[in-house]
Amino acid sequence: MKKIIIIDYGLGNLRSVTRGLERAGAQAEITSEASQLVRADGLVLPGVGAFKSGMHNIKDKKKALLRAVDEGTPVLGICLGMQMLLTASDEGRSESGPVEGLNLLTGHVKRFNFGATSEKLKIPHMGWNRLEVVKENALVQGANGAYAYFVHSYYVEPGEHTVATSNYGTTFAAVVASGNVFGTQFHPEKSSSAGLQMLKNFVEMC
Repeated sequence: MKKIIIIDYGLGNLRSVTRGLERAGAQAEITSEASQLVRADGLVLPGVGAFKSGMHNIKDKKKALLRAVDEGTPVLGICLGMQMLLTASDEGRSESGPVEGLNLLTGHVKRFNFGATSEKLKIPHMGWNRLEVVKENALVQGANGAYAYFVHSYYVEPGEHTVATSNYGTTFAAVVASGNVFGTQFHPEKSSSAGLQMLKNFVEMC
């Protein structure tokens, strides 16, 4: 059985992610100890909250996480966790610029801004939206046209690492991937059978 470690940095929806991974056939373990990350067949970086807080909270585990990824361990970022895998975010930015991410994938996180033209679209984006697979990847096998559950106020524009998109006033990256680094803007653990299949796909790659 594959051992998947869920990284606890104080902002994750840990229990539901654990249950989702167990349903996907993995042995799921939560840890806040950086030294434990190298013991995993796969890593999950969950997240609910603010980007700046997330990057601050994970700083004592950053070196171990980057080492594990460099050694080939698959990592899956979920929601805020996906955004943290990217280059930088406007959430929490200061006069000196945006907040730096882990930079494992190229991309910039920005806030939804619909103006007066889309008064019916509320922020945060919360609910079920359709996925469109735009690039083949093992993580999204069988996911084209499926619906996933989103809760977010910030998004990433489609770019070189985008493998699936969705739309909420604008088209945004719903799934990103490069090598052994993967991310979902939605919560697969809350996305019914489609989300469970994606977790199974991730576990199989570990």
